[in-house]
Amino acid sequence: MLVFGTRPEAIKMAPLIHALKAEPDNFELKVCVTSQHREMLDQVLKIFNIKPDIDLNLMKKDQNLLNLTSLILDEMGKVLKEYKPEMVLVHGDTTTTLATSIAAFYLSIPVGHIEAGLRTYNLNAPFPEEFNRQITGKITKLHFTPTVLGQKNLLTEGIKKSSIIVTGNTVIDAVHWILKRIDSDEHRQKNINDFLNIILLFDWKNENFVLVTAHRRENFGNGFIEICSALKQLALKYPKIHFVYPVHPNPNVIKIVYETLQEINNIHLIKPLEYEPFVYLLKKSYIVLTDSGGIQEEAPSLSKPVLVMRDTTERPEAVEAGTVEIVGTNHQQIINGISRLLEDNKHYQTMSRAHNPYGDGLACKRIIDVLRTI
Repeated sequence: MLVFGTRPEAIKMAPLIHALKAEPDNFELKVCVTSQHREMLDQVLKIFNIKPDIDLNLMKKDQNLLNLTSLILDEMGKVLKEYKPEMVLVHGDTTTTLATSIAAFYLSIPVGHIEAGLRTYNLNAPFPEEFNRQITGKITKLHFTPTVLGQKNLLTEGIKKSSIIVTGNTVIDAVHWILKRIDSDEHRQKNINDFLNIILLFDWKNENFVLVTAHRRENFGNGFIEICSALKQLALKYPKIHFVYPVHPNPNVIKIVYETLQEINNIHLIKPLEYEPFVYLLKKSYIVLTDSGGIQEEAPSLSKPVLVMRDTTERPEAVEAGTVEIVGTNHQQIINGISRLLEDNKHYQTMSRAHNPYGDGLACKRIIDVLRTI
């Protein structure tokens, strides 16, 4: 049984679902979604043509971590008792991952953890994700880690090497899957182009633009004030550079972003994009500015320099490789980072050509090779 509840999890689990379904003689698969993110999850399920077998539909207005965790734990306990899977596969570091893993542990069902081994070793950065993945790691039987560094983290924590499999990250499989489908379907490509032409009022195919994503809980408040201050100053400093920002619907994000940036001509505030047009736009972008985790993996696979608006990252491999730079949420550091990329072509080329450490698009194959043996 594969269990997930958010858009990022769905993206990274989608290619694995299709790969498992391609082997019906080897695997009986059940897909369960908690839907802790309802609308954004549904977008991804539609794009990847996935119909869950079980949809708990747990998203509620004004939900907090306390009631969400207890609700998932209780409901997943009922599901696991009914279906009795031989293994539960969870992903990453969400509340769904934590609560599902605990439920499986209580019922003596083995857990396989996709994207295991990521660490900052600071339980408040990112919050609550670092806690979620560390606890899940204590419960997990099979750790599918994307990189050798993830393996080293797990070995340091006393995990047996025989239970750790370095696979690459399934998000690279997902990006390849999406782009291949777009490139092979002229009608689909035209629809995406037409859609982006409507919402982006500049020549996004030929003009340089910075793609911005920011939504992290730990950046709420002063962090977002600093981020928006930097974007405003950058847009005024570089009037010929465009800044495209799909704004997360969280009220803590929307209020500050629109109050600060709405009236600036070369800043384009748009609604969150479905994954397909987002990947297409990512491919066309010049620089990526983000506090997201997954984009730190996706963008390097498309040769895009990434500046990360966090004080630390659980994905240091790309920092070491040179394709990602941490700038935090200090507005001057953000301005300096973007300015250098825009003004120093040698620096830009160095970052854009750096090796992507997150894999070759064969992560799902490596995971399935192991699952066949258990």
